[in-house]
Amino acid sequence: METKKHVKNLIIGFGKGGKTLAAFLAKRGEPVVLVEQSADMYGGACINIACIPTKSLIVEAEKGTDYPRAYEIKEQLTASLRQKNFEKIAGLENAEVITGKAAFASQNEVTVQLAAGGEVRIEAERIFINTGSQPSIPPIEGIGSEKVFTSAGLIAEAGRPEKLVIIGGGFIGLEFADMFAKFGTQVTVLDRHAQFLPDEDEDIAGELFKVLTEKTIHLVNDASVEKVEDVSNGLVTVYFTQNGHQKSLTANAVLLATGRKPSTDDLNLAAAGIQTDKRGYIQVDDQLKTNAPNIWAIGDCNGGPQFTYISLDDFRIIRNQLAGNKQYTSLKDRQPFPTCVFVTPPLAQAGLREKEAHKKGYEVKVFKIQASTIPKAAILNERRGVLKAVVDAKTDRILGCTFFCAEAHEMINTVQLAIHAGVTYDTLANMIFTHPSMTEALNDLFVSPA
Repeated sequence: METKKHVKNLIIGFGKGGKTLAAFLAKRGEPVVLVEQSADMYGGACINIACIPTKSLIVEAEKGTDYPRAYEIKEQLTASLRQKNFEKIAGLENAEVITGKAAFASQNEVTVQLAAGGEVRIEAERIFINTGSQPSIPPIEGIGSEKVFTSAGLIAEAGRPEKLVIIGGGFIGLEFADMFAKFGTQVTVLDRHAQFLPDEDEDIAGELFKVLTEKTIHLVNDASVEKVEDVSNGLVTVYFTQNGHQKSLTANAVLLATGRKPSTDDLNLAAAGIQTDKRGYIQVDDQLKTNAPNIWAIGDCNGGPQFTYISLDDFRIIRNQLAGNKQYTSLKDRQPFPTCVFVTPPLAQAGLREKEAHKKGYEVKVFKIQASTIPKAAILNERRGVLKAVVDAKTDRILGCTFFCAEAHEMINTVQLAIHAGVTYDTLANMIFTHPSMTEALNDLFVSPA
């Protein structure tokens, strides 16, 4: 049975930007409908299949928790957050959550196939697409094996594999490699690049390579995967070429960490005349508007950086437009942002790397210290890693920092603030920090160039 309703605001997808926008609009007294295709995804990918569950497993692995218990803790955490996120929106006076699959019928109308059966057609004045992204599956023979998983699929398994092959040596692949290695899995990473982490400075990449391989993670570069084949006893064999030589590995599971693509295929964007790029990402202007004047795209699906905090920043840009705030209403207003890879110790980065600074024509001073010199690192019994900073030699302003050390994910935010404020490096060199803390290492880092 089909029903039809009219609403001022329709949001497709329960991700960070969408749910935050829904709450904002509802609290302003504007009716809003939030459509999510699965009850298992209330709150979005971050809390259900990405950031939160993986970091929960990483933390439990560092504590020495065995995998069955770590899995149980992860499941309880995500279930709790999923329910809280649902209640935060559904409990608002002007908001409604509809569970079902949405597709455009026209520029102002969307058809939702309800999860409980039936269909509803929603006509909306404004529509916000927040459908996120999903793993990109490479055209490899045998890739449909039940022993081949995406990141979400692998962490949904209650048991861990004894042997794991990861296809893809980017940050997602390395996080999973490090996490499962801590749980006792034998891990091999097959990376198509000839060089390990080619976008990083060689000294940082080399330090990370050293730490990961010391954990018995086998990192194989210049590896071109050709075939996956199921064999007996629940095993799978991966065939690949390296340096012109045919090789193979047998494992209990294979993880695909080969990039992502937008979750837009089922939206029938053509019915609304919405333009996409050749990869399927929704094209937006600097205000996150599509070519349709009443439709915006938020988060991963618009082709921007794929981080939860960028989706939240997309919300801010749209919020300010709708609220009449003339500040920070465009992507042009977005500041550079930090990133972090949650291996152990974490690798965090803000601003320019040394090679990027040189490429941009800066004359630089480079500062570097070993993590083993930091008192808090000794307390944490995590002495591995290095801290590096790049400074403009003419202005003494910090161009960028890369921290591969304990608590780097927290430290980098202090540096990011300094970069935004345009302060000189001696400000951090002479700042009074708490002791013992990892952040006080900035006093030592900025003493003299390496």
